[in-house]
Amino acid sequence: MKILVRATNWVGDAVMCIPALEAVRARWPQAEISILARRWVADLYGGQPFADRVITQDASPRNPFLVEGTARTLRREYFDCALLLQNAFSAAWLAWRAGIPERIGYARDGRSFLLTRAIAVPAKSEIPAHESYYYLELLRRAGWIEKVPQVSEIRLWLTPQATEAAESQLQQAGARAEAVRIALAPGAAYGSAKCWLPERFAEAADGLIGQFGADVILFGTSSEAEVCQQIAARMHHRPVNLAGQTPIGELPALFSRCQLFLGNDSGAMHVAAAVGVPVVAIFGPTDPEGTSPVTPKWSLVRHPVSCSPCFLRECPIDHRCMTRIEVAEVQAAAVKWLEKVPRA
Repeated sequence: MKILVRATNWVGDAVMCIPALEAVRARWPQAEISILARRWVADLYGGQPFADRVITQDASPRNPFLVEGTARTLRREYFDCALLLQNAFSAAWLAWRAGIPERIGYARDGRSFLLTRAIAVPAKSEIPAHESYYYLELLRRAGWIEKVPQVSEIRLWLTPQATEAAESQLQQAGARAEAVRIALAPGAAYGSAKCWLPERFAEAADGLIGQFGADVILFGTSSEAEVCQQIAARMHHRPVNLAGQTPIGELPALFSRCQLFLGNDSGAMHVAAAVGVPVVAIFGPTDPEGTSPVTPKWSLVRHPVSCSPCFLRECPIDHRCMTRIEVAEVQAAAVKWLEKVPRA
């Protein structure tokens, strides 16, 4: 049996899908399972035990000629089934054009007529709030699992070669082998509303360096390089700035060589949690019940305000959910984890 799984497009969602992907592998242990994902997600799944291979989808769903080319490529693979974890109409259209005989996905975005098994979307009261259960419930309603399991931790698996390469990269960039390392990710691909203030990140980082002699390592995409540079410029201690230099496939191993992750509700937060790094997560306009990191090793920093969660990309008023979070609160949450790290 050949199964094609259409992955979600956001890095955080891609991590939160992992329990569902593991359940697919458990249900079909002998199947050839391929994951179709956009380039910024695909490398995250490379080498994971729940997939035999990862197919990168470069074609934009807005370009019908490129989509048709992707469909032709998939058609030659003769997949038996497509499981659509992505909710978009375009995912169902592509699976239909690829001629995949069984197409399973939630009945939403006007795509039910393209699916052979259009699964009713669960009401909020029917499943736990965390997004990982949304994907598992799809499998349960499709009959692939009997019941939705309890999700207490999500893990990405790393090879010794990957961690060795990451250690070498960090040391070449200036990180010390014997120092406590703090991975600081101040961005969020979804929008600026999810981002704490750069000057406060800088102050918190300086304080933790002073208290623990730590190395602070800045991580971010190329579009987040500017905010990382702003933070570096405001710091009294010099950080290691890797913004724009870490492809998604390298990020899990790099995070695994750190002792703490500090950042916003973002894809990077979920990746760090999935490799076992303690996480200090700053939440503002989003809901931690739905998108918190799935790990026992995390601390939430949040100021509930009347307009949160709003899920807006940009704050239309005064960004109060973030501006009310003080440096001392973030530092205190970080100290709780850093005090547990053995000193050199």
